[in-house]
Amino acid sequence: MLDQAIASAPASIGNVAVGFDILGQAFAAAHDTVVATRESEPGVRLGTVTGLVASLPGEVKRNTALAAAAALLDAAGNPFGVRLDIDKGVPMSAGMGGSAASAVAAAAAVNALLPDPFDTEELLPFTLEGERVASDPPHWDNVMASLMGGLVLAAREAPPKLHMLPVPDGVVTVILHPSVTTETKAARALLAKEVPLKTVVENSRRLAAFIAGCASADLDLIRAGFEDVLIEPQRAHLLEPFFKVKQAALDAGALGCTFSGSGPSMFAWAQAAQAEAVEQAMAAAFAEAGLSARAYRAASTEGVRVQPAREAA
Repeated sequence: MLDQAIASAPASIGNVAVGFDILGQAFAAAHDTVVATRESEPGVRLGTVTGLVASLPGEVKRNTALAAAAALLDAAGNPFGVRLDIDKGVPMSAGMGGSAASAVAAAAAVNALLPDPFDTEELLPFTLEGERVASDPPHWDNVMASLMGGLVLAAREAPPKLHMLPVPDGVVTVILHPSVTTETKAARALLAKEVPLKTVVENSRRLAAFIAGCASADLDLIRAGFEDVLIEPQRAHLLEPFFKVKQAALDAGALGCTFSGSGPSMFAWAQAAQAEAVEQAMAAAFAEAGLSARAYRAASTEGVRVQPAREAA
């Protein structure tokens, strides 16, 4: 029995170009960290907020971390209350899974306080309830990646089935986060409810090539599949230099480049030897458009990590 636990959950890349709502990738260049402290008073409360933001909503229905923790405690029979101190290391409205990282870190930290904690994968429904605050219905891609780590496929929703996909050795992920924001709900509202059959076929072709390339470590297959013909054309106009940044990444040797999640951040996969050049090329393209952009770089990584902060007396 612990009375305090700390959990750190990584940023994530939703969709991973061709897997709209079904692929997610953990990205450990940025993390959200939550400290959960057991309290005798029932319920979930917000403590201190530090990091990239100075404040967050204190209501459960408006805070992804609080909502995830509340859902977990409810499933466990509400044996105690908790206070959550949150350190935001993942930027918000950036397409880097900031809401998911908070939900995952909160659920994992509170789970560590339970006398009979859930397995990591069993935390998925609670983290989805947290993500529901940001997007209803909640989408799995960022949540499952931040929770499980690596590159994850949502193979089935009911009953849930996640499948880990390998990322070839030597592949590095680069993210450039420009100095603008995009709300996920607004970006999603732009999407057409129906698309031509030809577009569906072409997207299926690329998704199959991408997954087959990951499974077989075939970079040519990955490159062939790494183009979003389904969602990207509908959102590219949200970021004025999108196509220039994408072309700059490809010219520098990237395997592919597009929005991270709903944007405005853009990500690219590159071999380690080309990663620096890809990052610099993307940054230069943003600068040419008059936008500053923060660069992040990481290899595929593990998901949420938990450590006890203090043993119960």
